[in-house]
Amino acid sequence: MPDSPHGDHGRPPTRAERWAAFKASPFLPATVLLLIIAAAAGFFAGSYTYAMANPTPHSIPTAVTGGYDQPAARRFVDGMEKALGASLKLRPYANREDAVRAVDQQKVFAVVDAPAGGRTITLDVSGASGATVAQVLGEAALKVGKATGTTVVLHDLKPLQRGDPRGLAIFYISLAAVIIGFVGAIQLSVHASALNPLERICFTVAYALLGGFAIAAVVDWLLGALRLPFVESWAILAFTMFTSGMVFTMFNTLFGRWAMLPTWGLMVLLGNPSSGGAVSWPLLPSVLGTIGRWLPPGASVNAQHTAVYFRGNQHVFPFLVLAGWAVVSCAVFAIWRHRHPGGRPHRPAHAA
Repeated sequence: MPDSPHGDHGRPPTRAERWAAFKASPFLPATVLLLIIAAAAGFFAGSYTYAMANPTPHSIPTAVTGGYDQPAARRFVDGMEKALGASLKLRPYANREDAVRAVDQQKVFAVVDAPAGGRTITLDVSGASGATVAQVLGEAALKVGKATGTTVVLHDLKPLQRGDPRGLAIFYISLAAVIIGFVGAIQLSVHASALNPLERICFTVAYALLGGFAIAAVVDWLLGALRLPFVESWAILAFTMFTSGMVFTMFNTLFGRWAMLPTWGLMVLLGNPSSGGAVSWPLLPSVLGTIGRWLPPGASVNAQHTAVYFRGNQHVFPFLVLAGWAVVSCAVFAIWRHRHPGGRPHRPAHAA
């Protein structure tokens, strides 16, 4: 059979050749990104809707004092559990002062005081412990009191600040610290890729300190939405931004240009909905409520929430969580820094 007059140039490319050309072109990563972005949009909407659209109580730690084991009190508690579709984890305290102290220490979300032999129940909720929990408890208590013939006196032990009536400001400032934290690390990778590892960590510390200060100053001094314990809140926001930035840097070391995928999944799709900032942990799906405490967004919300509303009762756990993620991220970056897409070679000063 005679050869084609145009040789190989006249032969249609094979399937393998077309695939090889596609892989070498910019169309492959663009196609992958197209699919990833579409999937991310669905997962983003789904994760927030699953966690926040229909908050439902599962188990609410509740302090009880007085004659909580009397028939009238038992009817009220049973009615509350039926109305809520959840259990009240009752924790007896000797007096109301001890129970209120437990609220301050964030061990319980409410106090049920049932005087012995009386038909009046006092329910102390705590809006600062979780606005959604306080609202659900208050609405259920009034309905149950009416149904059982019990007089219910409702108090809010820890009301939210006037500039934050829904208790969402702490979630928003923590969200800002998390997202700007890893976006800053992305920008360093793109626009300052020649930074060496120690230099990159130092610049991450620097933008975290400045960014945390800016967030706190705008929310407190400019908008007046929250009265912050400024230095403590600034430190928490800066710690959050640094941790978030180093988490991206760790994933950038491990996965290169695809580092945004695990960062977005961990910090935004999983971490923010489970942080307890928009919906309190007792109302989250139980798995999210447990996982959220161990992730940077949840730790940030937890620490900031205590700093603003429960001063003097700060816990070390959220800071250990942030420190753990930061240390692991820095260690991975330092150990495998040769894999990080950046840095510059070290050459003798006299080298041309």
